[in-house]
Amino acid sequence: MMPLEMNKKENHLIYINDWAMNCAIGDNKKMIKQSLIDSSHSKLCIVTGRLNDGKQTVVGEIKTVLPDVEATFNSRNNRIAYYVLQQMQTSIEKAINQYGSDRIAVIVGTSTSGISETDQAILYKNKHGEFPRSYDYQHQELGNLGQFVAKQLGINGPTYTISTACSSSGRVFISAKRLLNAGIVDAVIVGGCDSLCKLTLNGFHALEALSTSRCSPFSQNRNGINIGEAGAFMLLSKEGTGGDVCLLGVGDSSDAYHISAPDPQGKGAIKSMQKALSDAHLSADDIGYINAHGTATKLNDEVEAKAIYSVFKDSVPVSSTKPLTGHTLGAASIVEACICCFILSDNISLPMQINDGVWDKTLASIRFVTASEKLAKKAIISNSFAFGGNNVSLIFGVNNG
Repeated sequence: MMPLEMNKKENHLIYINDWAMNCAIGDNKKMIKQSLIDSSHSKLCIVTGRLNDGKQTVVGEIKTVLPDVEATFNSRNNRIAYYVLQQMQTSIEKAINQYGSDRIAVIVGTSTSGISETDQAILYKNKHGEFPRSYDYQHQELGNLGQFVAKQLGINGPTYTISTACSSSGRVFISAKRLLNAGIVDAVIVGGCDSLCKLTLNGFHALEALSTSRCSPFSQNRNGINIGEAGAFMLLSKEGTGGDVCLLGVGDSSDAYHISAPDPQGKGAIKSMQKALSDAHLSADDIGYINAHGTATKLNDEVEAKAIYSVFKDSVPVSSTKPLTGHTLGAASIVEACICCFILSDNISLPMQINDGVWDKTLASIRFVTASEKLAKKAIISNSFAFGGNNVSLIFGVNNG
């Protein structure tokens, strides 16, 4: 494909050398791949005791027994991260041996960090008059995730954590690409983790943004999101082989229209997708699938459909995978990036839009994925549109050279 060859000549290809994740649909590649193949079945679950008003809510919860880590870092967020990173141990050790630990960066995204542990610690203090001995204030610091990953892996290169709400782990790719193209590092471990906690659940509930059932993006009956938790990581470098999945392009915008609502005209979302296409040296005709942000809130789906139609019309299949994983907030971008990698590397069918069958006909007429539909073109765009207008679009493809 000519645009991809142009990218290669200019040495802009960023190779995804390895990836792993843990979320509601599975904690290893084999399980996750099967869940994506059987994407008509949601693994979201109903929970009680999480909302302050006593109501039930639907979440995407990790069921894995997670390993403990040292006290300073022993939050659920970091335990999820450690579980995922163990699956990449061989490739990470290979990169350290090849490049040296000071030539590898760690860039991660989160919106929760260890705030759940703080919530539990405050409840304990209110009851017992002091914090539990296991509690460490550092658990809740946003930078704690990046520090943990670097220390756990013995990485001495640039390390930082990004927190831009639901685009946090999308922006890690933008920073990673800059570091690699500038020659500052030879490899980057990018990732994102967010764990379920009462703060975010009740915050979204207060905004009347939580669905009382499995979320249904782009449905006439959509009434909100399902919160999920997840951890996902990738190893990026500029070295790879033919057939490898690559990061082809990145785009972002900050429309700052409203603290929690997108620009009604979708200007920021449009700009983000257009910048990603330009960065990848691709046109809208080169894209074979759009992984929508698709949160199932009234306004988000309306605006995203409008933005997608503005750039792609009705020629590209679209679906949201959040009914499978839940909205994993700061981890959502990289979770959905991993899903894109499965589609590209394993040739599985495009994820079906789990929906109640009642499409909202007032939305812009984008085209949704049909049953057993395969990727017809070797490039995918994945959107993450966050609070405050922090928009990120990522394009992935396969190096055929």
